[in-house]
Amino acid sequence: MDVEKIISSTPLFQGLESEYQKHLAGIVTKRVFKRGEVVFSEGDEATGFYVIVYGRVKIYKISPEGKEQILHIFGQGEPFGEVPVFTGKRFPACAEALSDTSTLFFPRDDFIGLIRQEPSLALNMLSVLSMRLKRFTALIEDLSLKEVPGRLAAYLLYLSDRSNGTDELNLDISKGQLASILGTIPETLSRILAKMINEGFIESEGKRRILIKNRKGIEKLADGERRL
Repeated sequence: MDVEKIISSTPLFQGLESEYQKHLAGIVTKRVFKRGEVVFSEGDEATGFYVIVYGRVKIYKISPEGKEQILHIFGQGEPFGEVPVFTGKRFPACAEALSDTSTLFFPRDDFIGLIRQEPSLALNMLSVLSMRLKRFTALIEDLSLKEVPGRLAAYLLYLSDRSNGTDELNLDISKGQLASILGTIPETLSRILAKMINEGFIESEGKRRILIKNRKGIEKLADGERRL
């Protein structure tokens, strides 16, 4: 595994001089997780953060009643667990590998030392954290203010924006995982998807592909201007 090449292709570290990319490569360790393996649990000491080389990881919280709420699902090239790097506290949520996953682990103390030498590292991280905060804000708004059809519509638009505005979407998670992200159950999600198909908002192409047919209608569902 060419660690320097992986680091140079990771958005978090783009723009850094090769000297600092080499310094980063010198502090990382490779950590591999099997599908279903817990990376860290809520409350664990946050000694560093991770960047995914391949695979997928979900970040989630468990309610006192045992209900799981997925907060994020991360894939190749994306960092996770980085918030406590600045706070020095414990992980605020759990992380679990959704598939066999390889990561680069960046120890907090060594990474903070590099930030002191190269402030642009901090600027890159602030950019990533700002985007993450924006996504969290949208998630909280969706869960607290919107009904499930509106949440699903907003999520489809989010997937579209992430893929440069395409109407052809590829769901790389299961319906159960998507239901957890939306704060509902798979049966309810299936009914809403069927209704959106019947009313011409979307088409389903297999289990994981969705085609947006009525973008304006989806936007109105997401904004609460229209109900399903």
